Amino acid sequence: MKAYIISGPQNLGADNLKLMDIPTPNATDDLVLVQTEAVGLNPVDYKLADDGNQNWHYPHVLGVDVAGIIVACGKNAKTSLRVGDRVCGHANLEENGTFGEYVLMHDYSLALIPETVTFEQAASILCGGMSAFQALYRKANLTGKSTILIHGGAGGVGSVAIQLAKRLGLTVITTVSSKKIEFVKMAGADHIIDYQTENVTEHVLKLTNGQGVDISINSISNEEIMQDILNRLAYNGQVISLTNSPFNVNMLDLAEKGLTISALNLGGAHRFHTLSEKADLATMAQELVQMIANNELDPMIGKIISFDNLVDGLRALKASQVTGKIVVKLS
Repeated sequence: MKAYIISGPQNLGADNLKLMDIPTPNATDDLVLVQTEAVGLNPVDYKLADDGNQNWHYPHVLGVDVAGIIVACGKNAKTSLRVGDRVCGHANLEENGTFGEYVLMHDYSLALIPETVTFEQAASILCGGMSAFQALYRKANLTGKSTILIHGGAGGVGSVAIQLAKRLGLTVITTVSSKKIEFVKMAGADHIIDYQTENVTEHVLKLTNGQGVDISINSISNEEIMQDILNRLAYNGQVISLTNSPFNVNMLDLAEKGLTISALNLGGAHRFHTLSEKADLATMAQELVQMIANNELDPMIGKIISFDNLVDGLRALKASQVTGKIVVKLS
């Protein structure tokens, strides 16, 4: 099969990804072999390409999101999955990934794609969409809450988070650059702050009558999280961090305003032995693709590209040159 690989730790970086012929893997144990129809591109993809992972074995196939067709099931795979099923899932970034014509997936991670949902739509909603879903439906305390600040509303997480937050009845404030304002309007944001020309804190306080927001979803930086905590959160407010960077709370007085910091690590479920959390990966993906089927959620695909252009897609994503989700179509 053809797959995009990193040949070794000395050849990291998206520019060093090579499309090569490698053996097609075999489905064993609880593993399921999926013929890839579409993959979604995510910031984590180019970050992993740049940084690598200490647990990789080389050559390593990159990629974390896939939509495709089951072609083989390991002997211990759950019986609800059958050859021919249309499925999607978020892979373990420590194992060989999804940027290939076939990919091995753990049975617990796969959701069935409704017939009215395309492979491209399913692939687009996984990493970013599942992170947004986990933030709002698993992490956030929504009791008595009415306002939310979603940083980076035009990204894969932000564009889905805006739509889900509106479904939950929240007033949504989001930050974007000026060229992406129209995009987040389509997602349904109530208030839009151009972070390049406007003071985010001043606008948040003005829009909330000086109270601050109840919840912030922040995938930008620890510096922005600090600003949320110190200046933008209301009493009993909560910031949900998607930065995946260590954050030191020892110097913060969270108790004064009853603040909460929640860290989100979607793919971490693969690496621990909590079976319910592993199974929740498929549950969240299933909820999202069903929302698409019900016309309750727009995956907001910005561009669909060919498999041959995958590396160009990663470059464009890294350079923030594409608004909306980039999806790679294999067939």
